Amino acid sequence: MLKHLIPVLLLIAVLGGCTTIQLEPLPEGMTDQPPADWAKQSRSLSQFDHWQLSGKLAVRQPSDSGTAVINRWQQQGEHYELALSSSFLGMGSTSLNGVPGFLELQLPNGDVYQSSEPETLVLSATGWQLPIDSLTWWIRGLPSPDGDFRLLFDDQQRLAILYQNGWEIRYDRWQPFVTDLPQLPARITALKDDKRVRVVISDWHRKD
Repeated sequence: MLKHLIPVLLLIAVLGGCTTIQLEPLPEGMTDQPPADWAKQSRSLSQFDHWQLSGKLAVRQPSDSGTAVINRWQQQGEHYELALSSSFLGMGSTSLNGVPGFLELQLPNGDVYQSSEPETLVLSATGWQLPIDSLTWWIRGLPSPDGDFRLLFDDQQRLAILYQNGWEIRYDRWQPFVTDLPQLPARITALKDDKRVRVVISDWHRKD
């Protein structure tokens, strides 16, 4: 009897671990019950890991705010390359080249910095709090594999809000950018305390 009970207790423990992020009551029109095809959709999006997009980035925070053009965000598995241009960052362009847990950042004046703490490096170099490692997942409408999360869906069964690592990620608009894939986010807004990061995507395509 005990042998059959142990797997049940383990399952209860796992399910209980998924509820560490609470939100009560739910916003009107929202549900935390995923649609029937969510597993298939999230699997397709997680396998979509070679891509390129362009658009705009806006950061608002008490210390400073600014916007940047995303000339290119290229993702190849875990490796990413971002080419940004912004008057806030200085005339010219800024590039970010990294993988989870490592970032190389080149400023418009040619200075190059490397760090095993990407978010800290971006903050010290630009003044922006940008959760770059997590954004590579959030931008596709997926939770990062690092950390507890909670998902809320709207009345059209689309992902509307993702809570993770102290951030609230709102999915404001979806578009069918890539053939044979579910719709992808066209605009997301990430909020944490008095900080806001917004990404608006104008083009997104598969990269071989």
